[in-house]
Amino acid sequence: MSCLSFVSQFKPISRQYHNAVSLESACKILQVPLNKTNTPNYVSYEQALSLVKSGDSLYTQAAANSPTPLWKALVKRIDTGNLKDLSMHHIITIGETPWLNEHYYDKIRTKSLFICGNARPAIAQGKADYIPIFLSQMPQYFSQMEKKFDASLVSVSPPDEHGFVSMSLTVDCSHAALQNSKKVIGVVSKNLPRVFGDAIVHISHFDALVEDHSYEPFELPATKYGPQDPETIIGKLIAENLVDDGATLQFGIGGIPDSVCSFLTGHKNLGIHTELLCDGVYELIRDGVINGTKKSFDNGLHVSSFVIGTRRLYNLMNNNPEFKLKCSSYTNNVEMVAKSNKMTCVNSCIEMDLTGQIVSDSIGYKFYSGFGGQVDFITGAGMSYDNKGKAIIAMTSRTPKGISKIVPVITEGSGVVTNRGLTKYVVTEHGIANLFGKTIAQRAYELINISHPDDRDKLEKATFKRLKCMPSKD
Repeated sequence: MSCLSFVSQFKPISRQYHNAVSLESACKILQVPLNKTNTPNYVSYEQALSLVKSGDSLYTQAAANSPTPLWKALVKRIDTGNLKDLSMHHIITIGETPWLNEHYYDKIRTKSLFICGNARPAIAQGKADYIPIFLSQMPQYFSQMEKKFDASLVSVSPPDEHGFVSMSLTVDCSHAALQNSKKVIGVVSKNLPRVFGDAIVHISHFDALVEDHSYEPFELPATKYGPQDPETIIGKLIAENLVDDGATLQFGIGGIPDSVCSFLTGHKNLGIHTELLCDGVYELIRDGVINGTKKSFDNGLHVSSFVIGTRRLYNLMNNNPEFKLKCSSYTNNVEMVAKSNKMTCVNSCIEMDLTGQIVSDSIGYKFYSGFGGQVDFITGAGMSYDNKGKAIIAMTSRTPKGISKIVPVITEGSGVVTNRGLTKYVVTEHGIANLFGKTIAQRAYELINISHPDDRDKLEKATFKRLKCMPSKD
């Protein structure tokens, strides 16, 4: 019996991921009407937010679908209705976030599942909370909370003739939040693309809907780099050396994934199974480079849990059955990732030590971002059933301030998100390191070779001081 056959007997991989698969199935409940009402009864923002009471626990959809008009109406309600003791769970908040203004710190407590720039000041001052958690586990967390959300705030596309709206570009854990909310408040805009999968919800699940066609989703263009920029070199290295024809791709957030995409135009039959779909894939999907025909499941479909791109990508997705947005308990489920054909994952990090420990959510004692799906996909790719998975950490060798991202030891206060046993491929503008099966001295050798040339001497000396031997290829 082969090792792969032996491993495949033990399913689910863990109870954690068994629960995640079960939760994904439960998401479909929101597609079942509570009544025969197919026509929405629209109300004003003031009427909609009157459903929020002091002491309520709230959830907000975010990313490209960030329901900014509802956020503005909420703070107005706080100002005029003397609301207090609120809490707000969220992931990636984009754009104007009025409730995170310091004026509201004593009125509404933010609980961030992934930190963005607008939440960092409040968290740094102890006025908001950070919850470190894998994206795959967020739906499970919502289902196990002792106190369910009193209300969830979302933005959706207009209902069809059957009364179904789409959560559009952001499903991630938002669908699970709706399942675990006493009330659901939504803003409806024709500018939101109608996307299928777990994004579909019947209007009977909403307690208030506001029609506002001035609302536009957030756009984030693909990052463009010059030919000598480190990100360009990294993208070329990954595309030409680590992405095979027929591979299933996952990209984390950032400019490097866009760079990788720009060098994949000559590839064939690529697929997408990812937490985030970014604008860099647009041409690849349009031109048939990404067609999903070689995927192990969801054949021919482009699967993600949320999307941040531009109008051209949103238009391509609108009413297009080739795109499917799923709960993060599905997209980020380790077993699903492991089953994917030639699973190739590209993620980034803040810092890495010479043993391969990865820091992704903090800079020293300062919490900076979050876990996201990095560990979910790196673990799944490492356990790939076809033995062809590739987990890649891509980063520039230095920060914009000229500080090496490869360090002798992790900065004091920083937390390890991905442990050294999971780290395999590391790519900088100076090359590719493969740490799999390597000794600590060999790992140090590989990482020093892809560090910035001006940092190598001090890294070698630090390795000798720590290991009592020089970094070695053999």
